[in-house]
Amino acid sequence: MLETIEEASACVLLEMYLVESGIIAGRFIESLARAAGRGVRVCVLLDGFGSLGLSQADRRRLLGAGVDLRFFNALHWRNRLRNFLRNHRKLLLADGRVAFVGGAGLTDEFAIGGPDGLPWRDLMLEIAGPVVADWQRAFAQTWRRAGGELEVADPPVYPDNAVGATGRVSLSEARQRSVLANGVIRRIEGARARAWIMSAYFVPSRRFRKALRRAARRGVDVRLIVPGPKTDHPWVRQAARRFYGKMLRNGVRIFEYQPRVLHAKMIVCDEWVSIGSSNLDRWGIKWNLEANQEIENAACADSAAAVLDADCGRSEELSRRLWPRRAWIGRLQERIAGALDRRLDRWRRPKAP
Repeated sequence: MLETIEEASACVLLEMYLVESGIIAGRFIESLARAAGRGVRVCVLLDGFGSLGLSQADRRRLLGAGVDLRFFNALHWRNRLRNFLRNHRKLLLADGRVAFVGGAGLTDEFAIGGPDGLPWRDLMLEIAGPVVADWQRAFAQTWRRAGGELEVADPPVYPDNAVGATGRVSLSEARQRSVLANGVIRRIEGARARAWIMSAYFVPSRRFRKALRRAARRGVDVRLIVPGPKTDHPWVRQAARRFYGKMLRNGVRIFEYQPRVLHAKMIVCDEWVSIGSSNLDRWGIKWNLEANQEIENAACADSAAAVLDADCGRSEELSRRLWPRRAWIGRLQERIAGALDRRLDRWRRPKAP
């Protein structure tokens, strides 16, 4: 991503949720400032909550270098519940020709390491071709919501017979019916061989859980790769674990990732892949702007499945037989986290800004 910024000649568009001053953020700030210094149009859109860790000094560095810096839905006490509406997308575009999407943020945990010295497990996908124009339009739409039109050149036009995998941008706009989530559920319902999901905060809707159980019962290889003991949100993990028993009884295989904090988000259903910012959780679908790249290609799906299969090997698979015997303290934590999750799920979402 840094190399792409350094090679940009016309425009750089960056949209991020989690940004915190440190080594990684400093490297990006320096690269963005150099790009602006050589005449590149640099637009940076950060979430008003996720970027609270970005120091005022770093903000001044960006502005002083000529970077157009905006914040999505800045926190304010008058916003009340609207403060929960967040931009969770992670996107970098350069010159309308290349894009990166995934789950990583600009904090030291993603590359340098967290408290245990190990960087978080995450994924970013590099994209080129006609679909980059769709990503630029998605960025422009959110940029407009944050304060004005995006004034950059249109992406290049590709011939109709351009080679490559078939791809589609899938968005979730913090509305009751999420195009992204509904698309994943339809893929699971139509899966014939495999439906593998990696998620950092997997607290899915009832419809989602039902689709997974039904797929497993009809013989589909259904796997969930979810966080193990090393997680940045232990209570979210406990809220998710209360659903595991029923899924295990229906044949869903669940793997808890062990080596480090899991933050990646990827879905593979047969020959279809989706990679991006969405954890497919109820809270994110209800309150967040999310964005995934979908790919329909057998070779890409096999490559993604190989990544997930390797991570299964680094995980502990939960046993259907032993799950009911887990410690009482764990059951208690699940009940408490579940009660909180149900209470939060009842909150009515205000109109998005």
